[in-house]
Amino acid sequence: MYDVIGDIHGCRKEMKELLQKLGYKEKDGKIIHSANRKPVFLGDLTDRGPDSLGVVQDVAAWVGQGDALYCPGNHCDKLYRYFLGRNVQITHGLETTIAEWKAAPGREQKKIQHTFKQLYEQAPLYLVLAGGNLVAAHAGIRHRDIGRTDKRIKSFVLYGDVTGATDEKGLPERLDWPSLYPQGKEKIVYGHTPVAEPRIIGNTINIDTGCIFGGKLTAYRYPEEEFVSVPSAMPLAEEKFRDFS
Repeated sequence: MYDVIGDIHGCRKEMKELLQKLGYKEKDGKIIHSANRKPVFLGDLTDRGPDSLGVVQDVAAWVGQGDALYCPGNHCDKLYRYFLGRNVQITHGLETTIAEWKAAPGREQKKIQHTFKQLYEQAPLYLVLAGGNLVAAHAGIRHRDIGRTDKRIKSFVLYGDVTGATDEKGLPERLDWPSLYPQGKEKIVYGHTPVAEPRIIGNTINIDTGCIFGGKLTAYRYPEEEFVSVPSAMPLAEEKFRDFS
């Protein structure tokens, strides 16, 4: 039994509230559930929010102990490349995480850097769970591509079905992939594109309800197929949400 949690983006307070609402308890650095449920984090743990480093430390500890599962998002990928010393643009929220990291004491910086790199390096690109009936992938994955991890699939899973163009807001243009490709029996749960409410198209479920933009943080409970949410403490930025109508 799983609780798949959408993009957190440093909103640690809301993450804790959602886990508590889902029935999880923290004890001695572990996170436990009386019904042996397991949280699944869909990536984009950091950037833009007030406590990205706290989210990283929590999730890394839980994953390391086997209490939780995690797959990376595009913001995770960018932070990882930054920690490797690659030339990345410190924009789109990465600047907030870097500022938070640089404000930490030197020893703490090294610890956080090691913790995050280990979390990222040990994570699968996406998660196939419940005997193949549930797939968690940050920006989604086409049903026909489940089982593949090549470069093209990695780009899709982390960044979505991008065209290379930009939209009227200057953001990468993303195709509405759940409406474009044939679907299968697996439930594919993803985030990446903020929507006001969870969006279900066939067997695909978008649960990024824009916590960092003043929406809410949402979990998809499996096998119950239910949604549980907590409101965001951030100011509402309606222009950040995708309208598919």
